Amino acid sequence: MSADASKALKVITGSSRFEASAEKYTVAKAAASLVGTFPGSTVPKDACRVYTPIGTPDFELRITWDLADNAPTGPSAPQFTELKMGERAVAAADKAYVFFACRSDRLSASSEVAHIIVGVERGGMPKPPEGDGETLKDAYATVAHSFSLAMARELRCEKNGGLPAKPVLDPA
Repeated sequence: MSADASKALKVITGSSRFEASAEKYTVAKAAASLVGTFPGSTVPKDACRVYTPIGTPDFELRITWDLADNAPTGPSAPQFTELKMGERAVAAADKAYVFFACRSDRLSASSEVAHIIVGVERGGMPKPPEGDGETLKDAYATVAHSFSLAMARELRCEKNGGLPAKPVLDPA
């Protein structure tokens, strides 16, 4: 996670300390799972979970990955703000998704492009977001960008999947 994503996690969860999640939740393991699945279709798979420390209010953040058949088309759902990252990025006060294209020698030695979706959302029972909506939207987008960029680098995507080095938080 980038330093910006660490700050964003504090905005989202209210904590700067977190419990360790299972060893299976790493960028490298998520990328290896994606490589093993491509070019098949999937349902969202857990990439990482973030938990607040024991003895503090419960908070679970889920980071997932998925494969799509194509780049996203059509309008985004009304609760989302579109951002200029990858093929599309959308953020709301309680979740964000980054869609990016990856061409890589790790993906079946194929010239085919993988359309990858990284999602960040609160786990557990849905609750209304607590805090400033715009600040939360930026925080979720920052975490989604950070994990997406780490995945793109781990997969060795050409041009990091079209993702910028820093999150773009201005509406598209």
